[in-house]
Amino acid sequence: MSKVAFLLADQFEDSEMQVPYDEVKKAGHDVDIIGLNKGDTVKGKQGKAEYTIEKSITDVSASEYDAIVIPGGSSPENLRLDANILKFVTEVNSAKKPIAAICHGPQILASADLLKGRKITSYPPLKDDMINAGAEFEDQEAVVDGNFITSRTPKDEPAFVREILNVL
Repeated sequence: MSKVAFLLADQFEDSEMQVPYDEVKKAGHDVDIIGLNKGDTVKGKQGKAEYTIEKSITDVSASEYDAIVIPGGSSPENLRLDANILKFVTEVNSAKKPIAAICHGPQILASADLLKGRKITSYPPLKDDMINAGAEFEDQEAVVDGNFITSRTPKDEPAFVREILNVL
């Protein structure tokens, strides 16, 4: 089974964390919730979910994980300026391991300068930001390009989860 890192900070979109997290665990994969500070409690912006950060980004290595999932909401905005988060994502990408990002999640990929020439989708209002970061934007429920899996919004979660489970 695979070991999957969920990158999370406060104000994530509740279902974009809950649904993939529960389904990946249900499929038998090992999951770690990684954030800026181990032990922090982070809350969803809808107030329906909260999680405890199990590992600090400074205590993990990209080589320990087989894939990353990046839920949306404001969580990516809270993570994208952290150099350790960007280094982790860049190293996972260099190893060609799957990186799944939904909604605002691709903001981290943009900040890590990983979108040039890649086909992705995201929360539709971020389209110009994604194009300016070098991506080819596709308005579809799930876009798979190499090791990237991206989706737009909570309504796309079934396709997002399906594609994640396909690669694990």
